[in-house]
Amino acid sequence: MEAPLPPGFKLDQTFFGFEPKDRIRLHESLFNLVWLGEGRWSWETIYHMPIPIRKLWIKKLNDITDAKAQSNQKRTSKNVPSHSLNANRKNASKFK
Repeated sequence: MEAPLPPGFKLDQTFFGFEPKDRIRLHESLFNLVWLGEGRWSWETIYHMPIPIRKLWIKKLNDITDAKAQSNQKRTSKNVPSHSLNANRKNASKFK
């Protein structure tokens, strides 16, 4: 038999966990950190990492990825003449 609770005092949970969409976002960010970290961290390390530190690494890896994409884009635009790009686009539209 349980002891009676004082009136107005409830022991309900105040946190019910993540919504399904939030769980997906969490695990996607964990996966991206492990994958883009190229073996620097394990899954458990990332999972237990404090959230502000995790966000810092996510931002840093996003900046690095963006910088690589921009440098690749600049390099390819310098190496390939524009007329050959247009020819490739015309040929690509034939195969749709």
